Order: sequence, then structure tokens, then C-alpha cells
Amino acid sequence: MSGAGPESVPESSIPDDVWEKFVRDSERDIRASAPTEPSARARMVTERLRAMDEAQAARAGGGGKRRWGRKNAPVPPARPEGWRTGPPVQDIGGTSRRRRVWSAVGVVVAVALAVVAVNPSAALSWLPGGFGEGSGASNGAQSASGTPLAPETARPGTAPPAAPTDVPTRDKPFAGSPAARWESGADAIRLPVAKPVNGVPAARMAAALKGTKDFLVAANLDPAVLEGARPEKALALMDPAQRDYLAELNAGLRKPTADNDPVGTITRFDPDEIEVVSEARVRGHMTVEAGDGRPGTAVIKADYTFVYPVARAGGGDEVTRTVVRRSIEVEAVDPARFRAAEGHIRIVSTRSEISNDDCRDGDGVIRPQFLADRQNGAGTSGEARDPYDRSRELTGARDDDECGVVTRL
Repeated sequence: MSGAGPESVPESSIPDDVWEKFVRDSERDIRASAPTEPSARARMVTERLRAMDEAQAARAGGGGKRRWGRKNAPVPPARPEGWRTGPPVQDIGGTSRRRRVWSAVGVVVAVALAVVAVNPSAALSWLPGGFGEGSGASNGAQSASGTPLAPETARPGTAPPAAPTDVPTRDKPFAGSPAARWESGADAIRLPVAKPVNGVPAARMAAALKGTKDFLVAANLDPAVLEGARPEKALALMDPAQRDYLAELNAGLRKPTADNDPVGTITRFDPDEIEVVSEARVRGHMTVEAGDGRPGTAVIKADYTFVYPVARAGGGDEVTRTVVRRSIEVEAVDPARFRAAEGHIRIVSTRSEISNDDCRDGDGVIRPQFLADRQNGAGTSGEARDPYDRSRELTGARDDDECGVVTRL
């Protein structure tokens, strides 16, 4: 036969019946090898797994915990990395980090004396009328002493100004602390208005926001948990599908180790050594944003600082404070597109920083340091840090392995 076009093609010598059989066989083989369209469920599962892998890879840079005294640790897929100080728990499949920082009252006193000598007006601003986060602070902070600060709605631009160097007592456990003007307990954790985000319905967002608050309260404010009890309410809120994360957290609660210490997620003290003398003061905020390029997903980001006034168990007179900052991220999804456990939250990242701790990993509790402890201790080698400075991001870098010093409590 001849072909169309500028050139002619020689006639084929293959018999017609052989050629027809070849064509039929080729068409059959092509159909057999062609990819089939996956079912809607298969596509959903595949997308979910791909998204989790991408999220894990994106967060592989780490997260962390720090104790000031400090600590650090990382976490595998589908659970937070690290527990006590270490990088932030970032992908669950993720990371959990913590850092501990020692307290150093001497540093606080030195700073106070220096301010009085160099800037008397700043010292006078410590007196009633200028205490705490001044009128220039973000989020509507008020300047009158004792007047509660307006709720925080975003990360502030600066650290709170210097406060009076009053010594805390059992009657006035927040004396000399910016937390004197913070709100107490669970009421300080306010929720944003629930609305649809990136295809996640408003009802689902409302449930996830409430679950995030309930988890923060159960993990950091429950009086029984602060005294060393198992955080049953917090555990019950976590997505059962996060089996590895839950298994590691439970293992750390049963038998903490240097690599798996639950204080990166749960605030606990040893009741034989420490008495919490007042309800914690709390400051922070919660925000919501669309999931990373995935329709039907949203991320709740919660960043809160908890201040605990403590004394030695058995009636000791000296009161000190431990400051714990927690940052967690919770994923909310559209149940029409993704499987979601009703009544549970999926934690995808945690970070923490613990200020005024003994810097020991693997003991499962926070051990605040008192004056005698600081005088007899070996000292610290890390940088100085203000635990009330919420203007800085809580990153929990992986190289934060030194035991740092706090500038005030």
C-alpha cells in the first residue's frame, strides 16, 4: 500500500491474516498493562500516606524540648520526637523537643541593681503603676499594677519589662514576676472563633479547638497530674491511630529514660519533694491555618507559658517558680475526605522549654531548684534566657544540649 505524504512507503509483504492477528494481540496486551483508576477510598488512603510522608520530611529538621536547666530529645513517625529537652516534637510522625534551664537568682539580682544604678526611672517604673508588661506591650496590655493583661492574640513583639524584685512567698507566690498580671488556670486558654478552614467544616474545627484546650489543661493544669499521677484525661484525648506515639508516651510514663521522658509533653513534679502552692498562671494564644497545601486539612497552633509557684514538700518557707512553655500543633481534617477519630485530637508537633529544672534526663518529673541547690550545684554552661520572653519563637534546635541559665523567675 502507499502512504499519504510527500514520500511513498513500500507495500508490506506480511499476509493480511497474520497482520490482523498481530494487531488484535497488541491491543489486548496494551489494555492488560494499562494502569487502572483507583477507587475513591484507595485514592484517599494514598493521599493521606503521601501527605504524612511529606509532612514528616518537611519537619525532619527537628523540633525540640529544652530545660533551663535543659533537655532534648527526638521522636519517630506518628508521634512526638524528644521528651525532656531536645528538639521540638515536630512530626508525629514527627519530633518532640525540650530544653531545661537552670534558675539563677543571682543573675536576677545583678540585673536589678544594674538597672537601678544606670536608669533610676526604669527602677521607679517597677513600682505600682508600672509593674509587669507595660502599656507598650502588644495585645492591649495595661500598665496599672495588678490589672490583668488583655488576652494575648498573637506573639508579642517584646519581652515583658522588668518587674519588682520582690521575693515570692506562700501568700504572694507571684511577687516579682510578670505572671502576677496573668490569668489563672484553664480560663486563660481562650479559643478562636470556629469557622471553616481550607475545606474543614466549622463544626469539626470547633471540636478540634476544644480538644486542643482540653489536652493542654489535662497535661499541664490537672492538680493530680502535677503531683505525679498518670495523665489519663490527656491520653484519652489523643488519636488512637497514633499507636507509636501513644506507646512511647505510655512507656515513658511507666519507666522514663533519658531518651523518652514524658515531661516534654506532661508537666509533673515529685510530690515527695515539691508542693505546688498556687494555681498556675497562664499566658498564650491559639491560631488556625490551612494545612500545608492539602485541601480538607487545617492546623491548630497553640503556644502557652505556664508559671508554677512551688515550695519544698513538708512545709518549707522558700518559694520559687518553674516556668514551662509548651507549643503544640493539632491537625483537623474534613471527615468527608479523611478518616478522623471523633472526640480525639491528632497531635502533629510538640515543643517545650522548662525553666528552673535540675537538667537531669530520664527522671520523669521536673525538679525545681531552690537557693541551696543553686549554691551547691555544679553550675551551668549554656546561654542565659528570659523564660517570660514570648516574643521569640520556640524552636528547640537540635544543638541545644547545654544547660542554660534563666535571667528571672
